[in-house]
Amino acid sequence: MYCTRKITDAVTWVGGCDRRLSLFENLFPVPSGVAYNSYLILDEKTALLDTVDSSISRQFLENVLHTLDSRPLDYLVINHMEPDHCANISELLLRFPGLKIVGNAKTLTFIRQFYDMDLEGRTITVKEKDTLPLGRHTLHFYLTPMVHWPEVMMTYEESENILFSADAFGCFGALNGNIFIDELDYTQDWLAEARRYYGNIVGKYGPQVQAALKKLSALEIAVVCPLHGPIWRSDIDLLLDIYARWSSYEPEEHTVALFYGSMYGDSENAVNILAARPCRCGHP
Repeated sequence: MYCTRKITDAVTWVGGCDRRLSLFENLFPVPSGVAYNSYLILDEKTALLDTVDSSISRQFLENVLHTLDSRPLDYLVINHMEPDHCANISELLLRFPGLKIVGNAKTLTFIRQFYDMDLEGRTITVKEKDTLPLGRHTLHFYLTPMVHWPEVMMTYEESENILFSADAFGCFGALNGNIFIDELDYTQDWLAEARRYYGNIVGKYGPQVQAALKKLSALEIAVVCPLHGPIWRSDIDLLLDIYARWSSYEPEEHTVALFYGSMYGDSENAVNILAARPCRCGHP
């Protein structure tokens, strides 16, 4: 059974969630699961922004087919080629014979390396600031390499000021019906997981994130649609400020962390003594 939500009259969330996954990328614990977001634009032409992980392919395809309502899918825009976002490319090519894949040169190289499929006549290669008209909506493409893979790009829809941001601005955690940030208590329930997501997935690419933010600064952004986590249709300045701070490695709090390994407890005791010293000096 399909499960979708309108972002605007023309743009629909067609993603899904995996609550059974215990380790994201077989490494990072996700006790609350993870969301895989995908977005479908209906205009004179139809365009799908990224696909999802194979674990939720059935749900995803039901969502796409329901939203299309017997219309063909004209374009599949690939912002990010990581397997949790591109697992359904071959299925969509089979279902929609007229479908064209839209991506940059590195994206299309990755597809040919990942999959054994005939793409002759079925791709459109885009460069920085190229556009793709759909009718009333027009897509603009911005290359943002190493945020956090080399082929990554972001797509901006100009008529409704929507940024499809790939893995940037994402978050761990499954969505529970409320997909918009203004329907959630972000500070209490999502900020910590957003910080952990950034630190583990994107964190070491601070300069690249800063470069991407510089590109985006010229855009008027009303909605941010990431590939994981909730969608931002308010407080965009807060989101950009958070990423600016994290990517500059500026501390949110001025504290000291002490890391140790202790086989017999002696090193642990030494660290406890060291940690207690500021307290004796009257410092917090």
